[in-house]
Amino acid sequence: MQKERKVLLGNAIKIEKMKIDKTGRGFDISEFTDRYGAKCSIQKSSLATEDAIWFGVDDPDPKIMASDADRLGLPTNGETTGWVKYDVPREVLINNRMHLTREQVAELLPTLQKFVETGEIS
Repeated sequence: MQKERKVLLGNAIKIEKMKIDKTGRGFDISEFTDRYGAKCSIQKSSLATEDAIWFGVDDPDPKIMASDADRLGLPTNGETTGWVKYDVPREVLINNRMHLTREQVAELLPTLQKFVETGEIS
């Protein structure tokens, strides 16, 4: 299913299609990319006690400065400057998506709408 999104940019309206798919467990999910190209999603939660969504970056893509990686004995793939990939140990959990209730989303909407209309949040 595709839903149209209207994005207000100044006085212009840009219409984009947001594709809604289903997860392997049958929950609605829509994937998109952020300003820097990170893969993100908004997904209906399986939470049984109240309506909720998952929203945010799918993979946090952790990085470390090459000089710090070298100092810590971590691989840099030959890089000596800048950010390099950091392989997080599998024993580490990083919460990278927000788990939001309908009430929390309702609280965010006025601020998000203000940003769409003015580019400001206050």
